[in-house]
Amino acid sequence: MPRKTYTPVHCDLAGVQPFQNAEEVWFWFVQANQAKLDGARISATASKIKRPCEPIDILRIMDRLHRDQRLTIEHFKVLRFYGLRQEAPDPWRPREAKAALLWREALRSLEDRFVQKKIVVRPDVPRDEKNLISIDIATERLARRWNVNHDYQGAY
Repeated sequence: MPRKTYTPVHCDLAGVQPFQNAEEVWFWFVQANQAKLDGARISATASKIKRPCEPIDILRIMDRLHRDQRLTIEHFKVLRFYGLRQEAPDPWRPREAKAALLWREALRSLEDRFVQKKIVVRPDVPRDEKNLISIDIATERLARRWNVNHDYQGAY
């Protein structure tokens, strides 16, 4: 019996709209997984807006980051919890301060990979690194100040 040969499926890249940031990718990924659990068939080119990836691509990136120890289980818990809510954690709420810090760390790691894979295209706007660092420091200080030790295991 002859072996079947598999060839990659090539899609037309015209009209593909990349994401603006990692948060947008994450919320799209969570919605796509929810739709898949409800029985929908998910494809990057089957929707109204063509995307540069499929949900499995995001899952593979996350798996690689976890194996490289750049994302921990705590990151995944926060991403899942707030992804299902379709809302980022608020760093100014005492109960969400630690979650906001984990959220920011996870999305920063994910965004670097998404940019490499051309899933996210950053606008050509100069970024002020000083402001990015000060926001991170402020979030960290808030988490320490409130000494928030939120356990997300009970939230599922």
